[in-house]
Amino acid sequence: MNWIYFVVGAVLSWGLYGPILHKGQVALGNPLRALLCVGVAYFLVGVLAPVVMLGTSGQLNGFNQGGTLSALAGGMLGAVGALCIIMAFRAGGLPIYVMPLVFGGAPVVNVLFSLTLHPPKSPVNPMLYLGFLLAALGGGLVLYYKPAN
Repeated sequence: MNWIYFVVGAVLSWGLYGPILHKGQVALGNPLRALLCVGVAYFLVGVLAPVVMLGTSGQLNGFNQGGTLSALAGGMLGAVGALCIIMAFRAGGLPIYVMPLVFGGAPVVNVLFSLTLHPPKSPVNPMLYLGFLLAALGGGLVLYYKPAN
């Protein structure tokens, strides 16, 4: 069950992502400067680290077209998501509102899309739909009860 440590790492990283990114964007004075920094970070973590790790283990080969295209599409979606968050900040959204809405909506989209890619073998539990409703209600509550600026 070592995977749970990586889940915790992702939760912590993405939970801090919005506020830290917003702070950098404000300090840089231009959201595109912040996006450029995000791109550099993606390069350092997403390109250099795997090249070193794959290279040292002799596995810097074996890429196939289907896997490569799917992984590139996933990476593009991640980068577009970062751009959308930056543009939401640019348009006046604050991390305290933007990030809960993103992280409330993303799981719903993920589950619906995952169900189309991997249809369940048995009927979906109706509690799933209650979860969707609660996620939407949670997003609404965040916006309604937002702290005053």
